[in-house]
Amino acid sequence: MAFLKWCFNWLYKSVWAGESRSAIAGCPSIKNFVASNLPKSWLRCFKSALLTAICFCFLAMPPALASLNDDRFDGNIYALYGGNGSLVPPKVNLEKALKREDKAALLVFYLDDSSDCKQYATVVSQLQAYYGRAADFIPINVDAIPVKTTYEPSEPGYYYQNVVPQTVLIDQSGKVAFNGKGQVPFEEVDDAFREVYDLLPRSQSLELKRKPINELNTELVTDS
Repeated sequence: MAFLKWCFNWLYKSVWAGESRSAIAGCPSIKNFVASNLPKSWLRCFKSALLTAICFCFLAMPPALASLNDDRFDGNIYALYGGNGSLVPPKVNLEKALKREDKAALLVFYLDDSSDCKQYATVVSQLQAYYGRAADFIPINVDAIPVKTTYEPSEPGYYYQNVVPQTVLIDQSGKVAFNGKGQVPFEEVDDAFREVYDLLPRSQSLELKRKPINELNTELVTDS
């Protein structure tokens, strides 16, 4: 609203009143031209019509917002498309997570301007809902990975394989238990978590089904 107000104010001063510095020297403003050529009774109508036309032009402009299916930047994808702004920034970094012998670590390599990462954000959010207390979730923006020839196992670049999204599950002993490239299904990562924590396999536990929340997100619920 503040931006539109500024635009209206600028257009009024520059186009209607002729106060803009960029106005061509010697050219009368629209206000002066109309005032000298139209009856006063028509002046108010002309001004209202001009402002209405300006409003219509702004409303008719197509939105420049990014969406789920394009590769434009629109902000934190986990807050916008995963419904979970707590994932970024992560609570711990990889180096600290590897020192926790009681927790696994899930690395998710992503870009905020990738449609695949936007669509995958809801899967990461669902995984955190089930395993967020048992494991450290560490989303890694690949643009923030320093360019080096070699990396240590305590550095995210050690596991990154030049694709987004990429999901890497590291178990409590520091070994890679799962390495998925692209939009891997929730079930594949869930199976890896079950194996790491020695949980019942999917066939022996309650079946989870996807329930849509809105046009972007779904949640997993039991069939009850």
